[in-house]
Amino acid sequence: MTSIKEQAAISRLLSFLQEWDNAGKVARSHILDKFIETNRGKTAPELEQEFSQGASLFLVRLTTSLRITYVTDSCLEKLLRSIGIFLSAVSSNRYLIEFLEVGGVLTLLEILGLEKIKEEAKKESVKLLQVIANSGRTYKELICESYGVRSIAEFLAKSKSEETQEEVQVLLDSLVHGNPKYQNQVYKGLIALLPCESPKAQQLSLQTLRTAQSIIGTTHPSIVDCVLKVLGTMHLEVQYEAIELIKDLVGYDVRQALLKGLVALLIPSVKETSKLQAKILSDPSVLQLTPSLPMFLQQAAAAKAIGVLARNDMSIAEELLYLHVVHGLMAAMGNMDHSNSQRLASLTLECFVQMFPLVAEHVRKGMGEELYQLFLSNAEDLYMKLDSIQADILAANKVNVTKALRLHGSSYSMNILYGSHDSAQMAYLTHFEKEDVESKE
Repeated sequence: MTSIKEQAAISRLLSFLQEWDNAGKVARSHILDKFIETNRGKTAPELEQEFSQGASLFLVRLTTSLRITYVTDSCLEKLLRSIGIFLSAVSSNRYLIEFLEVGGVLTLLEILGLEKIKEEAKKESVKLLQVIANSGRTYKELICESYGVRSIAEFLAKSKSEETQEEVQVLLDSLVHGNPKYQNQVYKGLIALLPCESPKAQQLSLQTLRTAQSIIGTTHPSIVDCVLKVLGTMHLEVQYEAIELIKDLVGYDVRQALLKGLVALLIPSVKETSKLQAKILSDPSVLQLTPSLPMFLQQAAAAKAIGVLARNDMSIAEELLYLHVVHGLMAAMGNMDHSNSQRLASLTLECFVQMFPLVAEHVRKGMGEELYQLFLSNAEDLYMKLDSIQADILAANKVNVTKALRLHGSSYSMNILYGSHDSAQMAYLTHFEKEDVESKE
């Protein structure tokens, strides 16, 4: 037989539930405000005490209201916050299961894809998904099995709030950890995000990709092209993250493809250059827009990335010599339509000249003594001192360090590169020398 105190508590609970059941939108909004204010941060036992061991009765009303009214309800954000109090409470596994059993995950994911729903409500939905994902592997798999990765990635690309996008990144990072069954799905989803139009989404995707790459340990074939295209961005924070990812990727099986791709970007294709010339001829104002063209932005970023890689790892610098990097850098220095390409290519070429006497010798011949001395005196500011004839000399250069290495053989090449023999480096260079011959470059 229940005590008078217990009966009074049950009576208060029933009265509260009846008030909720009979309330309209405005009244329910006030109820939610009070609930959030008084119960934020409580543990599951404390919530049970607050609701006389009947907290689940209120939770089921919240989830029912969410499923029925989430498309139009103005209280959606408050509803989600209230549910969050239950799901994030210590020892709340029972509430979590109750929420999932009524299709909670699918509802949260659908909220992300609806245009009419406000951004703040979507952010609360993401936070609830974070709580669910952080509850264990089984729950991460449930989100992924519900086509969650696609929904979450699409929302990241479309969101206009950087704060919300950062919350989505936290969710994706959670899904890639401790989720072996679906971690590749998350990895591919992140790669698919790279071409999106949102710079913030690109930046966050690149950051999370670095984590995912280290966890998965193998690369997807499409990652090279996707990352190289991102180098065409006008946003330096995105470019920085792309180069950081490239630094990681050279440690995987896509290393050679990545380095070849970077060197290729130093000289825009004839097809792309023709398109640009046609635009310039048809509209003189296009000249003012040339620096923002993706192919020139890629060219500059590629020159920068090559410099970073070469300075960090001598073996990569050697490998780049066999990929005609010196020729490409000099050509980029002659691009009078994009000063940043000239500046960054010049700085990176300076790096190779300082590292390899053979490169210095060929660059001197290719530039001519006067231009070479100008280059040595201040590589960073050289582009401001170039005249059109000197720029043409650089753009049309025929420097071929690779040919010199191949003609003299790897043993001689090691001598003129370093002045001494190193068997490991010789073997490394011999591999690329052979490949260079086979490709007939």
